[in-house]
Amino acid sequence: MKKGRLLTGDRPTGKLHLGHYVGTLANRVRLQDEYDCFFLLADYHILTTRLDHLEEIEENIREIVLDYLSVGIDPGRSTIVLQSAVPQIPELQLLFSMLVAVPRLQRVPTLKEQMRDLHITQPSAGLLGYPVLQAADILSVRGEIVPVGKDQSSHLELTREIARRFNEMFGTVFPEPETLIGEVGTLPGTDGKTKMSKSLGNVIYLSDDAEAVAQRVMRMYTDPKRIHPTDPGTIEGNPVFTYHEAFNADRAEVDELKERYRAGRVGDVEVKKRLARALNAFLDPIRERRARFAARPEVVEEIIVEGSRRARAEAQETLDSARDAMKMAYYRGVRDRA
Repeated sequence: MKKGRLLTGDRPTGKLHLGHYVGTLANRVRLQDEYDCFFLLADYHILTTRLDHLEEIEENIREIVLDYLSVGIDPGRSTIVLQSAVPQIPELQLLFSMLVAVPRLQRVPTLKEQMRDLHITQPSAGLLGYPVLQAADILSVRGEIVPVGKDQSSHLELTREIARRFNEMFGTVFPEPETLIGEVGTLPGTDGKTKMSKSLGNVIYLSDDAEAVAQRVMRMYTDPKRIHPTDPGTIEGNPVFTYHEAFNADRAEVDELKERYRAGRVGDVEVKKRLARALNAFLDPIRERRARFAARPEVVEEIIVEGSRRARAEAQETLDSARDAMKMAYYRGVRDRA
């Protein structure tokens, strides 16, 4: 018996990287044994901020699904959904938008952050309403659990408010989703920045080959105060050692490198070469699984089709229940005859 129904997802902006693995993918692989998981490819959400380069979305969707499969997300245990293949989601968004005042949307923390980061002074109606679309994503399959980072629980509050208000006005249809707070790690970028970011180019992709990984590692930021290999080095905040901690399965080697680094008895080149070897050992099985699925593109497409078909059926049931509660049952008769 699984604990409940879970939904989370990604905007298809490109391939996923090690930061995504540490931050969310490893957790998703584990959660699919505990929850009925829906993983959403949120292509409509891209439109809220990126109307340029839309021709890249199709390829990005395929790449993300390959990344999902390569790390161990199993379509036999989880449902992979293309947002735009579930037309009931924007229908629910329309119904939900009647329950939310504009000033409430303007107070959503993530909206403020996006506007600040993208230098947007006047949001489009689509961007302003993206939290309502997010609520429709979750509630379309009657999601009960949404995994978030420790500092992101407020992001779900509007969805809970919408579900609560709908239930109070029309009758109980929707669960009020709970956050699943994880000890989500943040992997620094290879340049020492706080976070990996595709836009900054400081990433190591899950799909990088061994040579690309080695090259990226050898360019990694280390201890800026260390001039010579014989200088005592700092471990804390050093990205090379953060990566060793996250991905090097040989704990004795990591401890030995730390001791020698602090004592000035090992150079950055050796530490990086050992990291490259550890990362490639971690990524090898991921690459192998990815290659198997990439060689069969029809299988990848069928996984998206089947997952979206299941989500569409669930969402139609949800939409019917919502319309019935709103005394709009006539909709069913018209729909069935149209």
